Amino acid sequence: MDILLTGRWADDEERDTWLAALQGAVQAVLPGARWWLDRGEAQPAWPADIEVAVVANPPPGRLQGLPRLRLIQSLWAGVDRLLADATLPAEVPIARMVDPTMNAAMAETVLWAVLTLLRGFHHYAAQQRAGLWRQLPQRRADELAVTVLGCGQMGATAARRLAAMGYRVRAWRATTGAPVDGIEVHAGAEALWPLLAGSDIVVNLLPLTPATRALIDARFLAALPPGAALVNLARGAHVVEADLLAALDTGRLGHAVLDVFATEPLPAGHPFWAHPGVTLLPHAAALTDPRSAATVVAANLRALVEGAEIVHRVDRRRGY
Repeated sequence: MDILLTGRWADDEERDTWLAALQGAVQAVLPGARWWLDRGEAQPAWPADIEVAVVANPPPGRLQGLPRLRLIQSLWAGVDRLLADATLPAEVPIARMVDPTMNAAMAETVLWAVLTLLRGFHHYAAQQRAGLWRQLPQRRADELAVTVLGCGQMGATAARRLAAMGYRVRAWRATTGAPVDGIEVHAGAEALWPLLAGSDIVVNLLPLTPATRALIDARFLAALPPGAALVNLARGAHVVEADLLAALDTGRLGHAVLDVFATEPLPAGHPFWAHPGVTLLPHAAALTDPRSAATVVAANLRALVEGAEIVHRVDRRRGY
């Protein structure tokens, strides 16, 4: 089998780390696999025999001219950028990355963010910078209502972890779907607004689709109780940044923990960098681990060869 690795990487070292991990994992199940590496050539001369493209948000058009392509396997959990490429072959299935290791990492970041907001650790950080020694009131986890937006692998894992820590957790999804053990799940646009009205913290782990783009806008933020907090670990395009800044500036929103942004890297001088109401991460809430993700890729390639079901196949109509 001929396999193409293509994408956008931080540097050649990151790309080569992925290639080594993928080659090692796939070798165990497909010993004869041959790898082709996209080094950014303007007009690459890849063989027509390529059957699988393993991708990390490649530039649009990189998967054209592959007549035997049978599978596009994404290395990232989100596929919104990939699906935005109008040149993707419509008949080729796409699989997204669902890695239990990454799900656990995201849940850990959610627990950290919610605990930070519960116990006011962001306030203590500001007090440290100001040289101020002052204890703040300490709330209990069961006094906090947390709403998790998104009930996929990451959202469900995070919701269960929060519930296990004693928080009052509810979840919301845009459409109906499978239940989440131990979690009260609501679905549909009309169900969202009553949930927001009773939420001390909203954690966004939704996929980015036309229905969820710009969901977190002025109306959304106004539906929250005064002083509530937002944790956005999904996509920057979920948030209307001007509306979020306005809610923070007026005190309507108490604090925001942000890992993703409309433009990344976040431009120098952006108000989020120095805003006292923002805790900022550089899109690092849950990095894909090449070691575990490579085994997920290898399992799907084996399924392809054996005629078995490709797991985590993307529904292009839904956008994830």
